[in-house]
Amino acid sequence: MEGGMKDLALLLVHWTHLAATVVWIGGIAFILLVAMPSCRHILGSEAGRVTGELARRFTPLANWSILLLVVTGVILTGTGDRDAVRSVMLLAKHALVCAMIAVHFYRGLRLAPRIARSVSDAERSALQRLSLNLVKLNLGAGLAVLLLSAHYQAG
Repeated sequence: MEGGMKDLALLLVHWTHLAATVVWIGGIAFILLVAMPSCRHILGSEAGRVTGELARRFTPLANWSILLLVVTGVILTGTGDRDAVRSVMLLAKHALVCAMIAVHFYRGLRLAPRIARSVSDAERSALQRLSLNLVKLNLGAGLAVLLLSAHYQAG
């Protein structure tokens, strides 16, 4: 019975890790590829207000997802057999995730306040462009993390 409970606990940790990944990377993809273009198409110059509200509501979900990813990732790191190649992949995945976390919190804690305080339209526009490019970077990194994860699991 003890082995069964351990297996169930590990299954729940894996599920939580995957669910947090879906929320974070899927949320980024949804906002970038569906919500923002739709808002621009329908609302034109007012789209920024809606996408700003979407980002404001999504950020706490992303933050919780990141916390869950880190906690479950630490637990899962000690499980399974690894050879040298899989260990390098796991290290690369962790490095990408750390970079994504840094970008996420830089945008929220440093860049967003600068955008809010910006005086000129030109400055605001440049900072918003930077913020959007960082989100695109995170989406690309997130997709790379998924590829590394798939290869790690298949290996």
